[in-house]
Amino acid sequence: MTEPMAVRCTGLRQTFGEHVAVDGIDLAVPAGAVFGLLGPNGAGKTTTIRAITTLLPTAAGTVEIFGVDVARHKLAARRLIGYVPQQLSADGTLTGWENVALFARLFDVPRAQRRSAVRTALEAVGLTSAAERQASTYSGGMVRRLELAQALVSGPKLLVLDEPTIGLDPIAREGVWERIHEIRAATGMTVLVTTHYMDEADQHCEQIALMHRGRIRALGTPAELKSVVGPEATLDDVFRTISDDAFDAETGEGMRNVRSTRRTSSRLG
Repeated sequence: MTEPMAVRCTGLRQTFGEHVAVDGIDLAVPAGAVFGLLGPNGAGKTTTIRAITTLLPTAAGTVEIFGVDVARHKLAARRLIGYVPQQLSADGTLTGWENVALFARLFDVPRAQRRSAVRTALEAVGLTSAAERQASTYSGGMVRRLELAQALVSGPKLLVLDEPTIGLDPIAREGVWERIHEIRAATGMTVLVTTHYMDEADQHCEQIALMHRGRIRALGTPAELKSVVGPEATLDDVFRTISDDAFDAETGEGMRNVRSTRRTSSRLG
């Protein structure tokens, strides 16, 4: 039997008053993938992430995590998810161990398994030697890895990362990604990430969805998205194209349509 998609959003729509934050998107994230959800500020990424992680009730449409409807079975869906928000969530007054142990309790990890789960999570992110230090003494990269351990302590099948390396220097950013890939290789978990660092998305994401004004404007591998813009294009160029409304947002002539047209022209040529 084929495993269901790690994430499936169907007709997802979210509004805040008269503002439409997410405008009826369809999104499918394959199990085991590193999937990037990109777009300019205000595109609807964080709202989508909050709906996926059950932090925001779905106004319209459905969200499923490995086939579990988040509206009908919120607690069951939450047990499948590990979430690292954009805002810092580690408590500087607690040690690294205490921070992760707190999350083990919050995620209802069985008491008999907690010490082992905390130890494994800290080992996975390379913080064993710093586990007894207060988090306030950690560097920015260490804090982000600590938050990664907090998300991993319950053994999730889906890891959701909202701007996981924001504000970090290049070495710390790469260190966080090295840990993410090591954990994914060891566990087979799915990773859904938002980031404004286009080089990260290009290097680490297998598939990318680009959002703008609440809709998915482009979907494909980094190579596919870049090829639509031009032979020497970067993901930065793709990002700017989406942000500058070079494609008509109202008529639907987005990058998905352009890619399809080019493929048709190629077959006819």
